[in-house]
Amino acid sequence: MPTLTFEAARACVVENVTALRALPQVETVTLADAAGRVLASPVFADRDWPATPRSVRDGFAVRSSDTPGRLRLAGEIRAGEPASAAVGIGECIEIMTGATIPEGADAVVMVEHTRREGDYIEAPAAKPGQFINPRASEARRGGLLLEPGSRIGFAEIALMAAAGCSHVSVFLRPRVAILATGDEIVQVHETPLAHQIRNSNAHSLAAQVRRAGGVPAILPVARDTRDATRALIEQGLAADLLLLSGGVSAGKYDVVEDVLASLGAGFYFDRALIQPGQPVVFGRVNRAFFFGLPGNPASTMVTFEIFARAAVELLGGQRESLLPLTLAPLATPFRHKPGLTRFLPARLDSGETVTHIPWQGSGDVPAIARANVFLVAAADRESWERGDLIQVLMK
Repeated sequence: MPTLTFEAARACVVENVTALRALPQVETVTLADAAGRVLASPVFADRDWPATPRSVRDGFAVRSSDTPGRLRLAGEIRAGEPASAAVGIGECIEIMTGATIPEGADAVVMVEHTRREGDYIEAPAAKPGQFINPRASEARRGGLLLEPGSRIGFAEIALMAAAGCSHVSVFLRPRVAILATGDEIVQVHETPLAHQIRNSNAHSLAAQVRRAGGVPAILPVARDTRDATRALIEQGLAADLLLLSGGVSAGKYDVVEDVLASLGAGFYFDRALIQPGQPVVFGRVNRAFFFGLPGNPASTMVTFEIFARAAVELLGGQRESLLPLTLAPLATPFRHKPGLTRFLPARLDSGETVTHIPWQGSGDVPAIARANVFLVAAADRESWERGDLIQVLMK
């Protein structure tokens, strides 16, 4: 198989999962339990938003044709009460933010822009429609507010609450099996010998899966034999997605790809022009997708974020999956060897400049933990000067 660029490999994941996925089943949850889930049914406005024209400022409802000028105060309207009075020629009504615009008024002047003398105010010039939200300016009754496939965040919760949705239809979360491989791995509670490591990858992947909206299941460690690896891979393929960590390089005991091939796997790619994580594998056995992620911790974390996270989100019913990329100016000059897209630990500071964190390579977990972003060095550029904009991937 050809080695893909970062962009081509990610597009391959998104296109194939989107085309071949089966949308998950649906369940109903309370609005209080809906945050973080993926909406399964459309949400419509149950009435016009706003239901009446309303003021967006504290001030005075006026006839714009009467301004500027001296206006007689003819009443008051608070938010939460109907507009019982009308504005006549040469009059105004004191109005609060959110209150209904009274009949006759076509503008609001802010209270701080007026001068009051007893029952009169001096009002500045106002334009028709000034500081008024017209009826149905936000949404019309029956209008679509949210589409299926939307991830439900705090704004979506507010929207559904305003539409009277006490219960919400959501997709079931995808089940994601996590399988770490290697004779050197021991459990977290064990004391490793000098040649051993604790199983940190399975737990970091589980956290990443939960954040992407999946339900992780950590399998026992697969030792570096075909029989042991095959038995656990078969178990993991019962999930919607299988994430393997380690065993995908070219070493004598890296047996993952051979075992997958023996199970009839179709491989979309087995290498990408990235660092860390170059020997990353993506494929499918029957209806189950799988990723073979490199075993070094940074490689595992990075390849999940840029490839596998998209699969979890799409298998969970999301319409699309977007990488949280932005641009930030460099605090210091940066150079790298072109040819690979590199995702390196970095800090985005309060001044919104980014600094690469020195590290010892893809096994350096302390450096990854100190980072709050990944600096993304483009494959076709060699150097950046201080102040140059560079892409960063939010962590």
